[in-house]
Amino acid sequence: MTQIQEYLKQHGYEHFAPKAVLFDMDGVLYNSMPNHAVAWQRSMAEFGIHMTANDAYATEGARGIDTIRNMVRAQRGQDITLEEAQRMYDIKTRLFHEMPEAPVFDGVIALMKQIKEAGMKIGVVTGSGQRPLIQRLMTDFGDFLDESHIVTAYDVTKGKPAPDPYLMGLQKVGNLQPWEGIVVENAPLGVRAGVAAGCLTIAVNSGPLPDRILAQEGAHLIYNNMVELADDFHHFLSRNNQNQEK
Repeated sequence: MTQIQEYLKQHGYEHFAPKAVLFDMDGVLYNSMPNHAVAWQRSMAEFGIHMTANDAYATEGARGIDTIRNMVRAQRGQDITLEEAQRMYDIKTRLFHEMPEAPVFDGVIALMKQIKEAGMKIGVVTGSGQRPLIQRLMTDFGDFLDESHIVTAYDVTKGKPAPDPYLMGLQKVGNLQPWEGIVVENAPLGVRAGVAAGCLTIAVNSGPLPDRILAQEGAHLIYNNMVELADDFHHFLSRNNQNQEK
């Protein structure tokens, strides 16, 4: 049984007809997670909160304010307000933007070209709400991405791992059904969100966590990097078309 057949059986769908690809941003489009990890550790230390690099990777994709509230609750046993969490997150944001600009991953542009040539739409679903990052998305990927197809932390009240961000992404790119969307993620919480939204979810393991963590969250396919995914994407679509014709 192929991964697509397993996906259809898992969700009880009759067919898989992808019309859009929804990308996470950090760790998928940009090699930005090392910078984020440093910014998280330094900013949280200012508030007496211990956060490791692995914590940053494990919680990547969630809304920043949710991550902070969870860390404070776990280490201090107290609930802070959204406003308090936002002030802490603002410091993390400042530290991140003081660091060198993260590069676009190799393979991303090649993959987006294939998606566009296949007549599919592209969306970005990120737990960030920082305007400079959204502007950079349009600078780097304006030939493939419409700004109205970007989901940020401010578009949902429940961030990843809830399915809401990817359900919103499906809505923004054209009111699509889950079996019409492909999610590309790198983080456990994001994979869980994509699977919960009912989309075929591809994991690109660009971080230090082992593949088994992403598999445990339900990733239907796992690649080592974006170049591998770009190289296989045409064959992936061809295999799906062959399955549909059977």
